[in-house]
Amino acid sequence: MPAGLAVLLLALLLSIQPVTTDLYLPALPGLTRSLGAPVAAGQLTLAALLLAFGGSQLLWGPLSDRFGRRPILLTGLVLYTLASVGNTLAADMNQLVLWRTLQGAAMGAVVMCARAIVRDLYTPLAGARAMSRALTGLGVIACLCAPIGGALAGWMGWRAALLALALYGSATLALVALRMPETLTRPDPLALQPARFLGNWALVLRSPTFWAFSLLTTASYGGLFTFLAASSFVYIEVLGLSRTQYGWMLLSTALFYLVGTLLCRRLLARLSVRRTVALGAVLSLSGGLLSLGAALAGWHSPGALLVPFYLFMLGHGIHQPCGQSGAVGPFPQAAGVASALNGFMMMLVAFAIGLWLGQALNATVWPLVGAVALWSVLLAAVAWTLVQRHGEPTPATSTAPAQERS
Repeated sequence: MPAGLAVLLLALLLSIQPVTTDLYLPALPGLTRSLGAPVAAGQLTLAALLLAFGGSQLLWGPLSDRFGRRPILLTGLVLYTLASVGNTLAADMNQLVLWRTLQGAAMGAVVMCARAIVRDLYTPLAGARAMSRALTGLGVIACLCAPIGGALAGWMGWRAALLALALYGSATLALVALRMPETLTRPDPLALQPARFLGNWALVLRSPTFWAFSLLTTASYGGLFTFLAASSFVYIEVLGLSRTQYGWMLLSTALFYLVGTLLCRRLLARLSVRRTVALGAVLSLSGGLLSLGAALAGWHSPGALLVPFYLFMLGHGIHQPCGQSGAVGPFPQAAGVASALNGFMMMLVAFAIGLWLGQALNATVWPLVGAVALWSVLLAAVAWTLVQRHGEPTPATSTAPAQERS
């Protein structure tokens, strides 16, 4: 597959996650009111999506190791498009939560395969660079999602924002069907047999490199998800931004994430993965603590709380390419399982955050700034300890017999 096509497809596949969340975030408060549901129910539409997204990857990963990436991708994109149409037509909050759950499960197939494809095509260090290029594309798409979602919600209502997801899914499905070849050259015919299945899980879970990078991506995503899940209520209903202004605010955070991915590529060209991650942690920790400091100083305004968070987003743009490629790097023979477990960890934490925020949001800024600061501290601790000890991916020993690996 040509390098340019590979990066384009990876960018579109990985972008399905921010498209699914960011496009509808500006409409979330209005959606909740329109369906006559409490704030906790509105948060559940996001939390259920992400729990299904994370949990489904545990199934999709072994399936992709057995049958290849392409059939799993096509299945996931078909289900995603159908679920997006169901979201648009939902008559009440229960139906919306159901369709969002199916949408999350389908999204799990897409994103899991994209991460596994990076390992199919690249060595670990080259994979980090390729992932940074793909996530730069994700940053561009994410920049467009929030203002488009805010404009659609303000112009035609929240259903229009959800319909846009169906259009994205169908367009990506067409491109994959027409241009995406199979990247797994040797599928494992025994991947679903209990002994091999459990052996691959044990192989991944025994790896300190996997844990170092997975905890890094989980802590970084925990801070981002806290912001995404809480910011529409805090910035619109507490700090007084309009839906359109909020959409532009999300655009600005996506821009800094995009710059972070570009910075990651520059750093990886000069430094090791470990030193790149360590520098990124300085940005993330500074952003979280400065946001908390601004709140403690009484500066409860959109600008005072948002500007420090830009530093966190710069760090996020560094940690996700390094972390996602590093977590699957040691496992060329079980990349699907490693990708699935890494994604499951991130989404399990996101689900817990969503449930907590449903109870913690209290018409103040404190749940948002306090939780982001906590995640920034945890992220820095992982980056400066575990990643420094175990952060150079080396191939793990396969559980397959030697004659099968030859």
